[in-house]
Amino acid sequence: MRKFACLAVVSLFLCLSANAQEERTTTTDVTLSYSYIRARPAMRNSTDFNMQGGNAEVALNPRNWFGMVGNFGGYHMDRFDSTMQTYLFGPRFYAPLYHRITPFAEGLFGLAHTTGGTAFSIPGSRSSFAMAPGGGLDIAATKHLSVRLGEVDYLMTNFREVPGIGRQVQNNLRVSTGFKFRF
Repeated sequence: MRKFACLAVVSLFLCLSANAQEERTTTTDVTLSYSYIRARPAMRNSTDFNMQGGNAEVALNPRNWFGMVGNFGGYHMDRFDSTMQTYLFGPRFYAPLYHRITPFAEGLFGLAHTTGGTAFSIPGSRSSFAMAPGGGLDIAATKHLSVRLGEVDYLMTNFREVPGIGRQVQNNLRVSTGFKFRF
């Protein structure tokens, strides 16, 4: 946990130092999205299930092609009456095609935390490593508002599912859509 906090502080420091050098081109984005997750437990004979929720993210963009992202998500699983939260950080690369259309690719790393139920882990509260490489497409509606279409991420978590077996990788698909506000 301490290494994770140090990584987040260093990432923020790098973005702020780039901000001091080129204030005119640095932007900040705040995105609010609805998210759907198709979860695949690693246990044999387990069926896939759905989670729904949302995420909020902040991106500091020192260049028009690069940004550092903090993504915070919360999801509910009806089947197990439990929740999962994700806290992910990492780089994002933009490839502006036209004035209004901007595809992006990202590599986010951090933590996932579940409470209640037995979806990814034994009942109770558990935390694990998580990563979400993926990408998406932003379409600008105005100078300060964009619509985020079809952000798709491979959400990997590493929860312990059965006592005594150890940790197992869960391969999940996360699809999000929402609005991005640029400052």
